[in-house]
Amino acid sequence: MSEFFPQDPALLDAVVAWSRRRILEGQDPRATARPAAEILADLGPTITADGIGGHEALRRFVDVVVTSTRAQGDPLNLAYVPSAPTPASLVFDLAVSAAEIFAGTWEAGAGAIAAENQALAWLADLAGWPAGAGGAFVQGGTIGNLSALAAGRHAAATARGARPPGGWKIAATADAHSSVAVAARTMDAEILPVPGDERGRLTGDALEATVAGRDDVAAVVVTAGTTNAGIVDDIAGAAAVCARHGLWLHVDGAYGLAALAAPGARPLFAGIEQADSFVVDPHKWLFAPYDCCALVYREPARAAATHAQFAGYLEQIDRGEWNPSDYAIQLTRRPRGLPFWFSLATYGTAAYAAAVEKVLATTRELAAGIDAADHLELLFPPELSVVLFRRPGWSEDEMRAWSRRCARSGVILCVPTRWQGELVFRLCLVNPDTDAAAVLEALETMR
Repeated sequence: MSEFFPQDPALLDAVVAWSRRRILEGQDPRATARPAAEILADLGPTITADGIGGHEALRRFVDVVVTSTRAQGDPLNLAYVPSAPTPASLVFDLAVSAAEIFAGTWEAGAGAIAAENQALAWLADLAGWPAGAGGAFVQGGTIGNLSALAAGRHAAATARGARPPGGWKIAATADAHSSVAVAARTMDAEILPVPGDERGRLTGDALEATVAGRDDVAAVVVTAGTTNAGIVDDIAGAAAVCARHGLWLHVDGAYGLAALAAPGARPLFAGIEQADSFVVDPHKWLFAPYDCCALVYREPARAAATHAQFAGYLEQIDRGEWNPSDYAIQLTRRPRGLPFWFSLATYGTAAYAAAVEKVLATTRELAAGIDAADHLELLFPPELSVVLFRRPGWSEDEMRAWSRRCARSGVILCVPTRWQGELVFRLCLVNPDTDAAAVLEALETMR
C-alpha cells in the first residue's frame, strides 16, 4: 500500500503526542457546537485530488474539528447523559484501532471476543444471571434495544404462531427511551402504552391491567433509570406479570443500570434476575469511550435464533464458538467492548463500584444543596444521578438564555428538559470527579 499511501513516522508521532496531551489534560469546557457555515469556513476544502497532507489535516482537526464539538468528559458537563472515560480506556482505544480486529465472528476475532465476553460476564453476574448468559457489544442503546426486542418478537411468533391481525405490540410507558418507539416502528410493531404512576414509573399492577386478555403483546420494556429523570421502573412487578403471560421482559438500562455496580443501589433493580435481556452503555456511566453498549441475554440461544446469519460465504463460521454477529443486528463490527474490558482489567471492579457510589453520593449532596437554596426548588429526591429542579420566577426564554450563556463560557453545561409539561432544569451526573460545591457555585449565577 505504501505506493499509494506512504507511511509518515513524523505524522504518527504527532497524532500520538496530541492524543497523549488530550488524555492527560482533558477537554476544554468551552468547546461546543458552532453553526455549519462557520465551521466549514474555518475547515476549508479538505477532500481534494492530491490531498492536503496529514500534518495539515491534523492541524485542522485540532484547531477546528475538536474545538467545535461539545466537551463530553468535563466534570461540569451535566447535560443529556455525558461520558467520563478512564485514562486506560481512552489510551486502549488507540491500541484497538491499531490492532485492526474484525470481531463479528470467532474465526476472525477470537481473542478479542474472549476478552469482551469477560466484561459481559461481569455485567451478567451483577444482574444475578447464570453462567451461560451473554451477548455482544453494539453501537448504542438504540441498536441494543432494537436487537433485544426483535428477539422478543421472534420468541413470541415462535410460541404463538402467525402475526396477530393488528400486528405485534411492545408494552412500555411514555417515559421509555425514544429508541423504543423507533424499534417498534422498525419492526412494524406498535407501542402499547402502559400508564405510569405520578413520576411515570411502570408498575406491575398497571402492566397487568394493560396486557391481561391480550395475545398480541410480544415484549415489555422496563427502564432502569429513565433518561429524563433517572426513575427506575418496578422491574420485579413487571417480571411477575411477564412470567404469568409468557412475555419477553427487556430492561433498558442504557444509562442507569450501571448503578448495579454499586452495592448500595442494587435493591433498586430487584427483579432483573428474571428479565430476558438488558442493555447498559459503558460509554455513559461505566467510564468507557464512545461507542459501547452491552447487550446481554439470559438465554443467548433465543437471540441467536433471531439474529444468526447464514449464507454460502458464511459456511465456514464455527457455530460451536461465540460469534457476536449471532446476537444483534450486525455482522461487521469492531471490538468496541475492548476499551471497557481493558479499563476493568486495569483498575478492578472494586474501583468501579467505588466510582459509581461516589457519583450517587455527589448527586445526593447536590440535591440537598439545591433543596436548601432559597432561589431554587428541587422537584423530588433523585433515585440515581439525575436531578430535576426549578428556578422559580424565570420564563422559559430566561432559562434557555442562562443555559446558552453557561455553555459558551464553559461554566457549566446544564440543559433544560420538559417534565410533565413544564420546562425545568436537569443535571445528570456520571463523572466521579464532579464536585457538588462547584456545581452549586455555578447555580449561584441564577440569582
